Order: sequence, then structure tokens, then C-alpha cells
Amino acid sequence: MSLPPEKASELKQIIHNHLIKMNIHGKIRDVLAETVREDLDPGRSSLSEEDILRALQRRGIVDDVMKDLHFSKVNYGKSFPELGLQNIPNKNNSRRYLYLQVLGGKAFLEHLQEPEPLPGQVCSTFTLYLHFRNQRFRSKPVPCACEPDLQEGFLLEIHREGLGDGSKMADATTMLSICDPVHLVLIKRDTSSETTLVSSYFLDWRTVLSSPSGKTSIAVELHGVGSECKVAAGVLNMSLELYPPPSEILSPDIITTQRSLERQKTAEKERLFLVYAKQWWREFLEIRQENQSKLVKIFAQDENGVNRPVCSYVRVLRAGRLLESPRQAARFVSLLGLEKAPVVGGGGGGKQEQWCSLLAFLCRNKGDCEDHATLLCSLLLGFGLDAYVCVGTKPKGLAHTWVMTRGTDSTITFWESLTAHRYLHQAVDPDAPPLAPQPRPSYPYRTVGCVFNHKAFLANCQPSDAVELCAFDFHNQSQWKVMSEEAVGSVCSPGSTTSLPPLPPLCGPSLEPSAASNQLELEMRYLVVEHRKDLGLATVWDDHLSYVLSSALAAYELERCTGTSCGNEEFQDAVRRAVPDGHTFKGFPIHFLHRNARRAFATCLRSPFCDEIVCCRGDRVRLAVRVRVFAYPESACAVWVMFACKYRSVL
Repeated sequence: MSLPPEKASELKQIIHNHLIKMNIHGKIRDVLAETVREDLDPGRSSLSEEDILRALQRRGIVDDVMKDLHFSKVNYGKSFPELGLQNIPNKNNSRRYLYLQVLGGKAFLEHLQEPEPLPGQVCSTFTLYLHFRNQRFRSKPVPCACEPDLQEGFLLEIHREGLGDGSKMADATTMLSICDPVHLVLIKRDTSSETTLVSSYFLDWRTVLSSPSGKTSIAVELHGVGSECKVAAGVLNMSLELYPPPSEILSPDIITTQRSLERQKTAEKERLFLVYAKQWWREFLEIRQENQSKLVKIFAQDENGVNRPVCSYVRVLRAGRLLESPRQAARFVSLLGLEKAPVVGGGGGGKQEQWCSLLAFLCRNKGDCEDHATLLCSLLLGFGLDAYVCVGTKPKGLAHTWVMTRGTDSTITFWESLTAHRYLHQAVDPDAPPLAPQPRPSYPYRTVGCVFNHKAFLANCQPSDAVELCAFDFHNQSQWKVMSEEAVGSVCSPGSTTSLPPLPPLCGPSLEPSAASNQLELEMRYLVVEHRKDLGLATVWDDHLSYVLSSALAAYELERCTGTSCGNEEFQDAVRRAVPDGHTFKGFPIHFLHRNARRAFATCLRSPFCDEIVCCRGDRVRLAVRVRVFAYPESACAVWVMFACKYRSVL
């Protein structure tokens, strides 16, 4: 991977500072003298570079360097573990920065009995994610503990947003008016790589503006999420430092007054919207008696238990160069895992109400159908489509959300955010003659109660809420009751209230697809060999046949992205050429959302088709396996595995 010159020099400077801090030159001199004294053969006059490196490794010098030097993948900002602000290279002296240091955690009582991990032992870890004004950061993972060793520094740029002011340094008054918080998300990853959202916290950093030195220390009490949002999860010790220090120091009273005014303004807007929503709801119920049973959702609770209008969960989100088309965006969203919010005790069989802020959803890499639908709708809006989130039910009355787009020719398309499948909607005419041909629905949706996006909220007031009977003419007020766009915008448009979480940008893929594919394929080969050895079978690989399988896996992923199949003819022709006359070929492709080889292999063996290939017996049996990992933004990946065998037919 190549780096731009400025990044390369920055990286060199960080490593140089770290080596000086460790007194690495002195250690190398000591090791060199000891090696010359003990290891140099009488017949040799000099030591080679390899000899010196082996000596350094043998004495643990290389391990010490690598153990303390960690670089997190940061896409939109700079992370500088264990470096003071004065040592951070390449600061732009014309910009104002907030240096946020995490100085460790305490009181994570859930991990009070957690044993100290042994060296090299795989254990559960904490990772802290940050977002501030379009900049995203991630700490290095640390072992879960009652007092986790989270030691990290983050350099956040505080830029002005006025036209032509982007290059000017923000003064104290300008910084006071910046109400964007630092969004902190703490994620726990267990030994099987399953992620759990521990806490989501919005930090108001402006207390540092009243510090005479431009530096202050704080203790942030994190709370749990969902049903545990009132329970303390732990405490993070932090320090905040402005660089360069502002010339003007604000009094604490000014900062308190500014916060109070912002809260009052937000509370008044939310109160007025609630009054309007109640009146709008009463009018909706008076239209038809059946409207009382329709699934119309105006508010939803986020991970912190805060009720927010559902329209605030959708924003116009542009993915830059990370996603090339709406269908690729749908594929990306479908690769994020599905997990319903846990219910403590599991009583009542009901579903815990929890919609997630976008950052929490992306960092956890999984969420409920509402999280998938709002993200997909936001991305489709970014691609210029007229997109809406639909709230309704699936067969058996299960609540569900999906996405709908309206074409300029009034074509209605449903997008299933969990699978990336698309369905064309054609309404059934209930007044048509009994023998008249009617469209047969292919989508898995039964009813729709309301639709919404970032600007509009509409409730279905047609005689029936059955999807197949619904018309989606939003200008027809007898079919859809529309909420005032001005009322929705007063609490849902960006910057309208200080209670809205800021919209984070997407991060690029965090893995190298070729290396990940090779590694997983080697692990799969090892598991196949061991499994066949347990059955008393030898394993002979056909590398050419394995390579031929690549085109099939590429075609499968392309079909998932675009909905069109291609390349099948070439694959079939290549297989015919690779399999001699009188031989039989069998293949089994399968798709995963993770890269855990043992889990994937166990899943494959549950299929009788795959088990038949892996355990194949016969004459001249040759096995093949091919793995392709396709990388997407936010650590999402599509993993395709194909097992195949060829053998001589003796019957």
C-alpha cells in the first residue's frame, strides 16, 4: 500500500520519536557488543545484517518496539497513541485543534471478575470510536477489564463553516457557537468476533474554553444502551487541550448560558412539534375507524432511550468514491449483520424498541431492520433517488421496515435492505372483474402503515393498508395524510436542534481483499485435510481447478450487486476443459458475512451437498477450494467459498 509523501513523512516522524523515547540506539549498541563478544565465530571478521536482526529478536528488542507502537486505521483524522500534543507532527499552524486524550477507564463493574489475560491469549476487547464534524477515529483494541487500559490521543480539527472562512482559525467566540458534540461509541468484541454496543455518549467539549491554560481534565460517565440506558457502564478519564491556546478565555458562566439557551431553543422546537403531531394524529384517526389499527410510527427510541421523530434517522448521505451505484449501496447495507435489540429476561415475547444512531450502527456492524432501512434510504437519497422508509408488516403480522423509491414515471420499487432484493410494485385493482388478470405480488410485505424520509412523513389513510392494494400517489390527500414539511424540518433538518446526532461519513474498507482471500483459503484447505484425515482419506488438490472457480465467485458477487448474471458460459467451458472425459465434477458455492474459517467450515458441512464433496471417495479424486473476499466500506465484507471435486466414474 503506497502513502502520499506527507503521510509517509508523518509516519516516519512518529516512528522516529518513538524509537528515541525507547533509547533504541543504546539498546542496539549493547546487543551489538554482546553479540560480537559471544556469537562471532573466530573465522569471521564481521556480522551480517541478518545476524544482528536475529540477535535483536532473540533478546526481545523488536517485540518491545512493536508492542508499544500501535497505529489505528484512521480515515478522517489523526490518532496519536501515547504522544503528547507537542510531539504530534505536521500540525497546521493556521488551524485550531482539539486534542482529546483518553487516559484510561475505571468502574466497568461488569468486568470486575475478569481474569488478567495471559500473554498471547485471545480475550474480549474494548474499542472506542469517535466522530466530530466529519472526522472519524478509532482507538486500538484493549482487553476488557474493570479498569481498561484505554490510552489514546485524537487530534480533532475545529474548522469554521462560513463561506470563505474554512482557512481561518476559529476564535473563542466561534468555538462557543459550535454545538456539535464529540460522539463517543464504545464497542465490545468477544473472542468469537461478535460485537456488542456498550455505550453511546455525546460529549460537549466546550468546557475547555474556560480553562486559563486551554487544557482541562474531565471524567466521563458512560451509560448502557437500550433497557440499560439509565445504568452506568463505566467511567473514562479524559483531557481536552486546545492548540494553539486561544488568546481569549471565556468565563464558565458564558458557556453555561450558551448551553442553556441551546437547550431551551431545542426544547421549544420539540414541544411545538409534539403539539402539532398530537393534533395531526387526532385528525388521522377521525378519517377512518380502521386507521386506529394501522402501523403509523411518528417517534422511535434511540440507543440512549431518547424519543426522536423517525424522520431524524434519515439524512442525505453521499458515499464519495466508496460506493458507485444505488444497487451497490443496497448490497453494502445487506452485508451488515441483523441483530434485534436484546430483551432482558425475554419476557412477553415482544421486541425491544431500539433504533440506533448511524455511528453506533456502523461501529457495531450490525443492527435491526430499522437501522438497515434508514441507512439504505439515506444512501439512495444521496444518489438522487426519491426514497422513503416504509413501516408495515410481513406475513404473520411481524413488524418490518423496508425502503421504497418512486421513479419519475411513477414506477414504485421496493428495496429489501436485509437482502438487497428489489421488487416492482403493481397495485391490484379490487374493483376489476373476477376473471380479469391481476398482478401477482412477489414481495414479502403484507401491510404498510406509513412512509417517511428526511423531509416528509405520510400516513396511509386508504380503506385497506394491504400493500398489494395500495396506491403510492402521495399527492392524493384522500390516500395519504401528509405531515407539514415545515413542521418536520423544524426538528429533523440538519442543525435544527442540538439534540440531533451529527451525520458521520462512511469509512473505506479496512482489509486487503487479496490477502484476506489467500489467508482464508489456506485455513479452509487445512480444515479439509484434517477432516478427511479423520475419515482415513488422503487429500490431493487440483490447483488449476481451484483457480478456475474464481470466475464463478466473481460472477456470483456481481449478480448480487447488479441483479444480472454474466460469465456463466466461460465458467462452464473452463470446467469442461479441466475435467477429463469419464470424470464427474461437483461444485458447492456458499456465501458468508464473516471470515471465521472454522465457523464457515462447520456451516458448510451441515449441507449434504458440501459434505458429499469434502468426504468424496472414489478413483482419482481431486479436490479444489476457492475463497474470494469482497471488501466494502465499514469493515463489511462478502465472503464466497466454493468447494469442488472431480473423480473418475467407475459405475
